[in-house]
Parts: sequence; C-alpha cells; structure tokens
Amino acid sequence: MEQKVTPKILQGFIELLPADQIAFEEIKGKIEKTYRRFGFVPLDTPTLEYSEVLLAKAGGETEKQIYRFQHHDSDVALRFDLTVPLSRYVAQHYPDLSFPFKRYQISKSFRGERPQKGRYREFYQCDIDVIGAEELDLSYDAEVTAAISAVFCELDIGEFVIRINNRKILSGFFSELGLGDLTADVMRTIDKLPKIGLEKTHEELIKLGVNEAQLEKIDAFVKISGSNKEKIAALRALCSNEKFTFGVDELEKVVNLAHGLGVKEKNMEIDLSIVRGLDYYTGTVYETFIVGHENFGSVCSGGRYDDLAGFYTDKKLPGVGASIGLSRLFAQLKDNGMINTETKTVSKALLLPMGEEQFPAAAKTAEALRSAGVETDVYWSAKSLKAKFKYADRCGVKFVAVIGESEAAEGKVSLRNMTTGEQTSVSAEQASQIIKKD
Repeated sequence: MEQKVTPKILQGFIELLPADQIAFEEIKGKIEKTYRRFGFVPLDTPTLEYSEVLLAKAGGETEKQIYRFQHHDSDVALRFDLTVPLSRYVAQHYPDLSFPFKRYQISKSFRGERPQKGRYREFYQCDIDVIGAEELDLSYDAEVTAAISAVFCELDIGEFVIRINNRKILSGFFSELGLGDLTADVMRTIDKLPKIGLEKTHEELIKLGVNEAQLEKIDAFVKISGSNKEKIAALRALCSNEKFTFGVDELEKVVNLAHGLGVKEKNMEIDLSIVRGLDYYTGTVYETFIVGHENFGSVCSGGRYDDLAGFYTDKKLPGVGASIGLSRLFAQLKDNGMINTETKTVSKALLLPMGEEQFPAAAKTAEALRSAGVETDVYWSAKSLKAKFKYADRCGVKFVAVIGESEAAEGKVSLRNMTTGEQTSVSAEQASQIIKKD
C-alpha cells in the first residue's frame, strides 16, 4: 500500500481558513483602494531577482536571511522587501516613467529569520513611495502622511497616532552636543527607546561613550512635550545648529501641510524619539501606533531618503515612502478580537434546487442574480433539503433561495433571510432587489 505524505507547510509560512482569508482580503482591499485614491499606481515586481541586483545594498543580518539558490547558470534570490526591487525598477525603466513617480505595491516578501508570533518568513507588505528625478518637494512627505492617516481611518480598527520626526533635527542636535562620529550609533540606540525603556537606553548610550552631561541633554530633548506647535517652538529655542534648524523647518512644513490634507491633530504627533534604524533615511521619518495597543509596535513605518537607486544608476532619485506589514498586523488584530472573522463566504445568496429537475431553473436564476450584481452560489446536489440547509448554515450565507417544482414552474424562488427567518416567494429580479437592499 502506498504510504501517504503528511500534509504540512514550511515553518514560518502561513495559510488561512476561508473566514480569515475573507477578512484579510477585505483589509488588503481597503488599503489598495485608499492608495489609489491618492493617485498611486500599481506595481508588481518579480518575486525572484538576480542575487547581484537584490543584494547590492544588503548586508549584515539581511543578507543572512535571504533565500538564495542556484538555478542552472543563474544565481537568484527571493525578494526580502519591496524597496530594493523598486530601486532596480526605477533605474531600469527611468526613460519610460513620469516623475514624480508614485507607486504602490501589495505583495509578499521572504526572509529566513526565526519565526515567532506575528512574524513570518513569508509575509505581505503594503508599500507606497513617491520617487523624484533629482529633487522631490517636501509636500510629498505630507501627502504620504495623509495617505497613512486615510488608510487607518478606512480600516476603522481604533484610534491611531502617526509619530513623526526629522532625522536632520537629530543629526544636527547630536552634532551640536559634540558626539561627532558617534551620531549614527546614538541614533540607532535612541530608536530602541520605546522597546527597551529609558534605563537600558542610558546603559547603551554610556557604553558608546556618551557622557553624563550629554546624556542629560538627550533626555531633555526626547522628552520635549506639548502640542505639535509647542514642540516646534521649544525646538527653535533649543539649538541654532544649521542642519538642526533646517530639519525643524522641514518638520513644521510637513505637519502643517498634512493638517491641510485632512490629518487630524490627534492622529499626528511630533515624537523626537522616532529615529527609524535604517541609515538610508535622511529627513522625515514616521511610525504609526494603534492607541491602547502600542504593544503591537509600529504598524506602518517609513520616511524620506535622498538616494533610492544609487547602486544601480548615477541619477539622483530621492523619495519618500511608507510600508504596512499586513501579515503581522492582521495576526495582531485577530488575536485581540479587533476584526470580524466570522464571514465564511463571499456569496450573498445560495440557491438550493430541490432536485436535478430544478437544475435548469437554478441555472437561469443564478445567471439573473449574478447579472444584477449579486454574488451567488448554487448547491448542485440531490441531497435532502435538511442537508442543504446544514450546508447553508456552515457557509454563513445571509439569503437562501429554494427552488422546488412549483417555484420552477412559476419562475420564482422561495427566498429566506437566514438571520430573521422571514421567507417570501419572489422573482429573481425581486430577490436581487431585496438582497442588495439588505
């Protein structure tokens, strides 16, 4: 006897049951719809890239996590994010693109890191970026802020806050403190503050060589409080470093324009501890949190970078973007009961022909309902009516339309609302109106 293979998937990869997949697709659809509303065009880059292209700007832990293999004479790798493929795409297709180039991509990425709760080896990212040729107006930083805000308003998963800062402020301030070559390391350490707390942050800064006087000033800096307007005023009184002042000017402009684009004061807060660990960020940086669920970590991050495609072209291509880790966000929302995962079908109506004799009438009715825009399923089976209603219950469909001998003869269905139990004999046209009205 042939031995059966145990059905299983790779560790760190994920697949969902229908109810969860429907909820996941609804969230993904809302994100995509919002991105398009802001004028971002869709992009779908290859899952596999040449390793030399994909790894041009990789290093350290990222390179260790790459899925890389030899296929015949080609050294290839799975993309680990959507930003590097975007860099290659813009450099390759530069003559054919209109700048500023605004794109969104909602696709899977792959990283061979250690799987843990809410963190996978295969995962969806929802990215937006605006790429400029030689220059990119600061107004696009505000527009990305507005797009982030619009997404989380659309998702309706609770209050949220976009914490915003500018790396020029940080580098200018640390330079003024005399930290010099330590600036990059200090910024990476400050970035850990929300995760490791003030005490451990102090310990790490002292190990880097930050003295007590510098530490005291850093503490006072990240603790600046008040409204966004008050924080800007406090920053202007704090330091006269040219780069610092330029960063404050940029931050003020982005915040003010974002408000003009509809971002509410409660949904955007200047936070001077926001750094973003990646070194390629050069100006505006964002991290987004769900209020009351800060333990989720940032649910949407990004910022401004000066040189997107420097590894592939000599052209200067500045940009600004943001990314939502959808797989991780969905897992967190589900675990906390913050989304509806009870819908098990996409059908609004289920047709139940009583027997094979009613199959032609069911086919005609199904076509009429679908043509009217009603998502319709048909249970093609000669099983008992009890078995058919049991199937309807398991599917969770809202309306069931029974077609027996008399219904088929009259060109009608017996339409039952499975929630209220109300049942009525109607034509296919009337049924579609009732279902669509619900």
